[in-house]
Amino acid sequence: MQRLAVYCGSAAGTNPAHLQSARELGKVMAARGIDLVYGGGKLGLMGAIADTVLENGGRAYGVIPAALVSHEVAHTGLTELHEVADMHQRKAKMTQLADGFLCLAGGIGTFDELFEAWTWNALGYHAKPFCLLNTDGYWDKFLGFCDHVRDEGFMSAGRREQLLSADTIDEALAKLKTAIAAASDGPVW
Repeated sequence: MQRLAVYCGSAAGTNPAHLQSARELGKVMAARGIDLVYGGGKLGLMGAIADTVLENGGRAYGVIPAALVSHEVAHTGLTELHEVADMHQRKAKMTQLADGFLCLAGGIGTFDELFEAWTWNALGYHAKPFCLLNTDGYWDKFLGFCDHVRDEGFMSAGRREQLLSADTIDEALAKLKTAIAAASDGPVW
């Protein structure tokens, strides 16, 4: 795993555990030589992880739509900042650059990124795994809802199993590394 796309909030949230987790992840990624691929922003959890990766000698690659650059939210100190036309191109470029995805706390933008990565994986457009970092139980209700969707017959067991989750950074990175090694092309019905 050389490059990891991290989806996370452009806000820090109200629970300080999320900001601490983003910073800790940035330190671990830099120490292990794992490059950061993320949304290119300087605010919230996004800015915190990028700053931490860079401060610890790592590399951070941002992908940001032009409209957000003009709102002055782009991080200008990155290893590389890719400016794209829209959110669709952002997600496609992040997928191209990364070996896998780790999803921290966030809002609708984070959910959108997660769901598109999951959908593309399920349909066989890529075989890159994704994992939720369940800091302080942030994703517990969502994981329960995914189980409900599976139990109601709207998601296969195989697709539900694609959604990895971990309570710690080490566990998340280990699960992603294992999943990358075991990945195979094709849809997951």
